[in-house]
Amino acid sequence: MSAQREQLWNLEYERAAHAPAGEGARVPSKTMTVNLKADLSRYDQKLELILRTSARIFADKSYHSTSMRDISRETGISLAGLYHYCKSKEELLFLIQDHCFGRVLERLEERIGAAEDPLERLRIFVDNHLSFFAANMAEMKVLSHEAESLAGDLHEHVSTRKRQYTRTARKILSAVQQAAINGSGRARRRNGHRERAVKPIDLTVATYALFGMMNWIYNWYDPRGKLSVGQLVDNITRLFLTGFLSQAEHATVQGGSGQAEQVSIWRTA
Repeated sequence: MSAQREQLWNLEYERAAHAPAGEGARVPSKTMTVNLKADLSRYDQKLELILRTSARIFADKSYHSTSMRDISRETGISLAGLYHYCKSKEELLFLIQDHCFGRVLERLEERIGAAEDPLERLRIFVDNHLSFFAANMAEMKVLSHEAESLAGDLHEHVSTRKRQYTRTARKILSAVQQAAINGSGRARRRNGHRERAVKPIDLTVATYALFGMMNWIYNWYDPRGKLSVGQLVDNITRLFLTGFLSQAEHATVQGGSGQAEQVSIWRTA
């Protein structure tokens, strides 16, 4: 929780500096920093318990149907104790979402830095996303279902994280697409073919289609089942890149009127 740790350190510093005079508060000195840093590990562990428990309850009951008293009962932490870590239920939801995006982005930066091949970068991106959320299914459901439950600055902060993550995915897909176009062009020139170039898939469609495939796993995937996370990553990556059918089979089902049917999709779960 390195990014979260820094936030917690700043939060504890501010709380110590601005606590009411009757509580023995004083502006933190250099000697206080040692004690505060030593306490961060315990603080982190307790906050981690609160966030994981809250995510599970939000996933089961929904954010709006959950009370702070529910979380207090499940964690075994008093209401007063909960409010030491967060000032509201909304802040809890914010911390869950912000921590998840922070960890995913942090892990991705660590893993993808040395990779240059576009396909390898995409595989790392998919693996990073799926391996994290396969271990945090409740958090994934909360991110999917409670995306608009935050308001104001908290909503904007999480939205900024999402946009950053989405831009990263789009950039990777753009590089994959360009590499494929370049490779196809060289192959046609070598073979003397004059086939019409295939129209590239729109990157916005591709980006959100990929997230749609990855983010829906909380509805059906069981990490303890017959399909390992590695197999899940391999199947989704190949399905996304090459499709469900081979090129030969695909040729028999191409076509369509070009007219899009107007369909309303209702999410009931």
